[in-house]
Amino acid sequence: MTTTVDVPRALRVSHRVIASHQAATGAYPACEEFSAYRGYCWFRDGAFIADAMSRIGDKASATRFHDWADAVLRAHAQQVDHLMTTATPDVSDMMPTRFTLDGEPGADPWWDFQLDGYGTWLWAVHQHATRHGLDVARWGVGITVAARYLTRFWDMPCYDWWEEHVDQRHGSTLGAIHAGLTAAGGSAAVDAGLRGAAARAAKDVRAKLLSDGLTPGGYLSKWVGQDGVDGSLAACVVPFGVVAPGSAVAEATLAKIEADLCVGGGVHRFVGDVFFGGGQWPLLTCLLGWNQAAAGRRDRAIELLTWAIAQADRDGKVPEQVDANLLHPQSRAEWVSKWGPVAKPLLWSHAMIITLATELGFTP
Repeated sequence: MTTTVDVPRALRVSHRVIASHQAATGAYPACEEFSAYRGYCWFRDGAFIADAMSRIGDKASATRFHDWADAVLRAHAQQVDHLMTTATPDVSDMMPTRFTLDGEPGADPWWDFQLDGYGTWLWAVHQHATRHGLDVARWGVGITVAARYLTRFWDMPCYDWWEEHVDQRHGSTLGAIHAGLTAAGGSAAVDAGLRGAAARAAKDVRAKLLSDGLTPGGYLSKWVGQDGVDGSLAACVVPFGVVAPGSAVAEATLAKIEADLCVGGGVHRFVGDVFFGGGQWPLLTCLLGWNQAAAGRRDRAIELLTWAIAQADRDGKVPEQVDANLLHPQSRAEWVSKWGPVAKPLLWSHAMIITLATELGFTP
């Protein structure tokens, strides 16, 4: 199947957008042109963005991000030390989910306890080191801090990828933690005791997800004990490896996402999504495409990539979401009034275009 878009150009533009926005500190701002995100870097977004830059061959950009993340974690080592000795910590005591570009916790109120970002970073930093033949010990302190934190608190309810439902254990969050602890469990950057603890915890996370997080329909659930689906759950297959591409759980999960959330070519977050009316997300569309490619459905993956690239404006900038098929259009106006137009360019959207395109063998 051929595409109806210029994929090499989209790769070049996405690389340029990300590189031009990367801060001198190495942090990747989520979107400098959106009021609620300006000046902040999330470990989740940043890890996916760094992985895309690593994939496209920009080793220096990805390395700078991982250096920034390692420095942030080093600065919070004592906080994690304290948490490790706290029997029942409060959500407000936990590590932040986003940081300023200088690596400081944000002063603005936020939904600020999310575990998935630390798992995603552990996965991404090991991917980068392996891909480019780097010594992962360079980031050993940060890896140790993040691995200790997740080994201790992986089963604690927290906000999900979308900063919602702090009282739940989320499928995609557990998937990210599984990937991160699996990486730490085989890492030369941490001591033998922590490697063993991380590996054991990774197995426990997977067992939890495949027991309590599996629906009667055989697909992974948005959160433990519920039967809804979320577009982010595709990550539990690729890249987080909770289940293998082509397995029964993987196929059932992807089929449910396709059936419930893929409308008009793009993927929604979840059925009840009211954020800016509940549009389709290019980054989730590419995540689904990545999984379809891994399952051997290249034509479907190209369809999804083509849709994502086609959402760019005339300058090539890709938004966080698009509003052609809103799930709850009556809710859009309140978010526009609160924060202005939808975030654009969202660096994570550009990163996932790079990831899917390179996975399919395209080059700039």
